[in-house]
Amino acid sequence: MKPEMSNIDRGPCLKRILAIAIVLVSCAVASVLLWQRSGPAHGQTRTSFWVRSSSFSEGKSIPGRYTCNGANLSPQLQWQSAPAGTKSFAIVMDDPDAPSPFTHWLVYNIPPGVRELAEGASHQGAMPHGSVEGRNDFGRPGYGGPCPPRGNPHHYVFRVYALDRLLDLPAGAAGKQVHAAISGHIVAQGQIVGTYQR
Repeated sequence: MKPEMSNIDRGPCLKRILAIAIVLVSCAVASVLLWQRSGPAHGQTRTSFWVRSSSFSEGKSIPGRYTCNGANLSPQLQWQSAPAGTKSFAIVMDDPDAPSPFTHWLVYNIPPGVRELAEGASHQGAMPHGSVEGRNDFGRPGYGGPCPPRGNPHHYVFRVYALDRLLDLPAGAAGKQVHAAISGHIVAQGQIVGTYQR
């Protein structure tokens, strides 16, 4: 059995522990301050914002009217004000559960003052003035609703990006082109996820 530490032994040990704790806290504070001064790395974002929809709730099932089994309407989307420096918004809707990531909707050059897209905006001519829609992976421009094979539910991620530029892309650009164009220009982003199962 080890003898208990005497009062004489405890003093230097406690001092060493306290010194190590002070050094660790100082390093952590210095790292945070350095990160704040330098800003996020190229292509990364520091800020996020909320995205909501009256068409479906976060993590819940997307109603049939917004899918290939219904009217195939684009859902209503609303988002928070973005930080200063935002020149445009872009929206990308993907299905990460497809055999390879499948893009259902691409919208870019949405004016910075816009905070909402109405239900059915994609096919009813109600997109904000100046905004442009790309070509989805169905091979068509505009919105293509969830249309998974029968089986497990798929997740549909609607990402809204605040960008520091307008994208120099024509209407009908493909997903790879849009992703390449926004890389390094994201000021902030938010998302909402819905599911659908057939």
